This record gives sequence, structure tokens and C-alpha cells, in this order.
Amino acid sequence: MNATAQPGLSLSALLAACADDAWDDGIRIDTELVPLGGAGAPVKPAVYATGLFQHDRRWESPQHDEPADVIVIDNVPSQANRLEEALRLHRAALSLPEFLLDFDGLPLPSHLPARLSSLQFPHRNADAYLRDARLGNEDFLKSELGEAIFAATAQTCGPLVAWFPQSLLYGFWQSHLGKKRHNAKHARAWVSEIVGWRPAATDTQVQGLKGDPLNLRVDETVTSNPDDRSHWNLGKNGDVAGGKAERLAGIGHGRVPVSGDGVPGAVSFARVTQRAMVSFAHLRRVRLGNGAGEAADAALRALLVALGLHAHQLAFGHGFALRSGAELRPQASEAMWLGADGDHPCAVGDAETTAALLQEAAEHARAAGVPLDGWGQAPVMLTPNAALSEAIRRSWSAA
Repeated sequence: MNATAQPGLSLSALLAACADDAWDDGIRIDTELVPLGGAGAPVKPAVYATGLFQHDRRWESPQHDEPADVIVIDNVPSQANRLEEALRLHRAALSLPEFLLDFDGLPLPSHLPARLSSLQFPHRNADAYLRDARLGNEDFLKSELGEAIFAATAQTCGPLVAWFPQSLLYGFWQSHLGKKRHNAKHARAWVSEIVGWRPAATDTQVQGLKGDPLNLRVDETVTSNPDDRSHWNLGKNGDVAGGKAERLAGIGHGRVPVSGDGVPGAVSFARVTQRAMVSFAHLRRVRLGNGAGEAADAALRALLVALGLHAHQLAFGHGFALRSGAELRPQASEAMWLGADGDHPCAVGDAETTAALLQEAAEHARAAGVPLDGWGQAPVMLTPNAALSEAIRRSWSAA
């Protein structure tokens, strides 16, 4: 990838493109990806309910006479979560704002996070975890900060750029306060997707055999508690609290065939591509409000573009793993500036380049009066309220 910054991605160009009277449309990044095993090696797409892939038919290019079969390997919401995770991992270096919901003292098993970051909230600023949090000795919803964040919209977005800038890039819907409460929506300005073109087969199923070194073959049923199999007995009347009768294979012993029914396997594709886009037109709907002025709005939007570009490079500018069997490498990438006077290539640069652009954009935004209260601050610590704490206890009482 070309690591040289081009004029098309300078801060001055972003500011001009994000102004209220601008006609530029956005930036599109197209990347050819190859599996770690090489071109054509099988890749495991995301699997949804009932064991289905996300199938589609799409035009590969204007030169093709027929649309091609595709499978979406990683869809738009999943990509947004990966971008947010990249920002979370580099939060301190980027001076990004963050809330941490601390579960200390609650019976969570070790594989679950002891703290939940606001960069992990499923619905970002509109999430139920934030709604059900406490800031110090008061409900977050009733705190001055909480009221400001939950009342914010894309057109009065000061509290969001200050504390949840990711929401203005990847979207939110304030739908967890009740039908007669505030229900602001903001669609994604950054969209990314990974697609596999012309799959060699779509009906391949996983087959296999789970082995057992001792090849245990007890025909008698066993009694175990499905929620806690640390204790079990042979026979139906074993002394196991909450026990249910099942076969030995159900608790992990014996040879167990892996059935192919409903378990789709990895797929070989002719091509794997990623397309990422940020819409200037969409971001021009984002405003600080309260008389902030056009210059501050443009600075805010340019900051969001720079944040999106850096998140993209952190997450996908090198080899990455989506899931088991889906390890991909960028082979070639082309960024296009979608301008008012025509489209032209522009170089995004590597993560070092985009980090510098983000820092410059943040400094300019602060000088322009964009509220960045949470930027450069230690994470704000929250705790779950009584109802959420009880839900956690009941969910994981055996832990």
C-alpha cells in the first residue's frame, strides 16, 4: 500500500469537502483480499440463524453481462464493530473518549469482560448498558452528562462528538428509552463490507469425528446438569442437583461424529474484496447546533472522516482474522476521491499517516470550538444499577 499522503487527503481538502456548500461526495476504498492460504483457498463466511450464509447476486463491474453469485463474508454491522474494536485497542494513544462499565463484585465467569467499554456497546450512545448505568451515586440517565448524551441528535451533536464520536460515523438509534421518549436516529456515514465472488460451491458441509483416546462406549445414560457439568453420575438417579438424563457423548466422552446437517463449511471464491465508503453528503447532515457556525461544523465532519480512515487502517491495513477459517490479507488497495468535478485516485497512507491526519484534525476541531470534553481524558467509570446487577446475578448465578 502506498504510504505517501496525497493532497486529496489533506486536512484542508477534508475541510473544504465537508463544508455546507461543498459538492464532493466522499471517499471509496476498494481492496483485493487473499486468504492466508493463497488465492482460491477456502474462507469461512459468517453463518447466521439456521446455519445460513448471506447470499446475494451483484454486478461485479459494468463490463460484465450477468450479475455474479456472491456470499457476504463480513457484513456492514460486523465491520463497524471491528472498526470500533480497533479504536478501543488504541484508545489511549488516540486520546479517544471512553466510558467503562465496571462489573466488579458481580458473578461473571472469567471468559466475560470485567469491564465493558463504550466502544463495545452494541448500540453505542443509545445502548441499554449505558441507560442502566450509574455515575457515582446517581443514575447516569439523570446526571447532567447522561441527560446531554441521551438528548443529543445528529443536528445537535456536541455531546456525541465529545463522548461518542463513533456514533456519528457508524450510526445509532435511540430506541431503548420507550416509545414516547426520545427516539433520535442517525444512519451510518461509514459503510464497509467484505464479499466473496463466484463461490465454487455453496453446499459444502463440515464432516468429522470427535475422537476419544479411551474410546469410552458406556450405553447407560448419565445424569448431569446442563448448566454445570463439573459433577455427573452414571445412571438416571444420580445425585446431581438439576440433573437430566443424557448420553455419555453429551458430556464430552466417547467418539462423536460431526454431522454435516446445517453446518456449512468454508468456501473457495474466485475473488474476495472489501469496499469501504464514507459519505461527505451524509456527514453534512451532522451539526453542532446552538449557533456553533459553519466552520466548526466543517471541522467536526473532517475530524470524523479522519477518525474513520484511521480506524480502517488499524483494523484492515494489514492481515486480519475475522473468525476461525477467515484469515485474510490485503493484496492491493485503491482509494478514490469522489469529487464534484470527477473522481480521482488518492492515497490513504498507512496507519502512521492516518494517525497524523487524525491528530491534526482533532487539534483544528478543538481550536474551531468543537467540544471535545472527553478526548484526552481518563475513562469515565460507571457501575450497573440495581436492576442490571440483579439480571447479571441471575444469569450467572452458577459462576
